[in-house]
Amino acid sequence: MAQRTIHIELPDDLLNLLNESERDFSDRVKRSLAMHLYTREIVSIGKAAQIAGMSRLAFEDLLADHRIPISLLGVREVEADARKLKRG
Repeated sequence: MAQRTIHIELPDDLLNLLNESERDFSDRVKRSLAMHLYTREIVSIGKAAQIAGMSRLAFEDLLADHRIPISLLGVREVEADARKLKRG
């Protein structure tokens, strides 16, 4: 996958306040962005894992750690899928 670097201006003392390296901060921002985009249903779970720089399984674990459901399907959607499978 091709990647693009985006530069964001932040206060000089932010990393010191957070006691994080640039790398750790960057990783945390990517994970947070991925979770946000996934919960808003903007990207699939696979794309979110890719954004976070994680395997899908590791991303699912991250979601679980943050009490975010792995499946965003509602009860009606699951029931409709089950009916389709029974007919099929």
